[in-house]
Amino acid sequence: MDIDFANVDANLERMRSALKSTTAADAWLTVFPECTTTGYCFDSLDEAKTIAEPIDGQTVQSVTELCSEFDTKIVFGFLESDGDRVFNSLALVDSTGVLGSYRKVHLPYLGVDRFTTPGDAFNVVALPEVRIGMNICYDSSFPEAARVLSLKGADLICLPTNWPPTSGRTADFIPNARALENHVYFMAINRIGTERGFEFIGKSKICDPSGAELASANHATEEILYAEIEPELARQKHRVAIPGAHEVHRTKDRHPETYGTLTEPVGAAEKSRNG
Repeated sequence: MDIDFANVDANLERMRSALKSTTAADAWLTVFPECTTTGYCFDSLDEAKTIAEPIDGQTVQSVTELCSEFDTKIVFGFLESDGDRVFNSLALVDSTGVLGSYRKVHLPYLGVDRFTTPGDAFNVVALPEVRIGMNICYDSSFPEAARVLSLKGADLICLPTNWPPTSGRTADFIPNARALENHVYFMAINRIGTERGFEFIGKSKICDPSGAELASANHATEEILYAEIEPELARQKHRVAIPGAHEVHRTKDRHPETYGTLTEPVGAAEKSRNG
């Protein structure tokens, strides 16, 4: 999807157009890119505040109405206001309203993320069809983010993104790796187009729990990817190649007691190495 910078109404109409296609193809969930309704390349916190809305604001209400119109579920990105803070957020919405939300934890020094507040939690939303975890863009460069969602029971991790050309290798390899190492389905949904001099590269894909690509597109134009998933497959973490001779378990084979360095304050490991 291309995104019209700071034009919520135009972007909602783009979403509506896409939903005509996805629901006609019997998709029950449609995932849109990072900052779907707002755009990404804001130059200041004050500028971002002019378009940010609370989770119960008009934009989420409009998306709820779209879900009601098309009898579907949607994951989309927006800028969320909470007091004086702005978050780069996602909402999972159906015809009843917000089913779950996520605030981006890992913030690059780029676009609006220079001014947003980091989130502080990774949560899984249990739906009748599937258990969904959400990350955003740069989160995928930190394997702990997807791992936490997997340990919390996610069958599917949705990663709306705004990948620029420098993220080409991330787009090529990371979604497959996150799917494989956690034995989950993984969707990376990037935007296209140019915004304030920044180009976005597409390269959306949907991967299965083996890391194989179910659908992908090296796209410069708007495109919709489809895939069918089997949640029960993602829940079978014990994989048996040869019974009694070659077996792996993606969660039980971990050794968390050796991972303490991961939770040390920034710089502590380096300080330890240097004595």
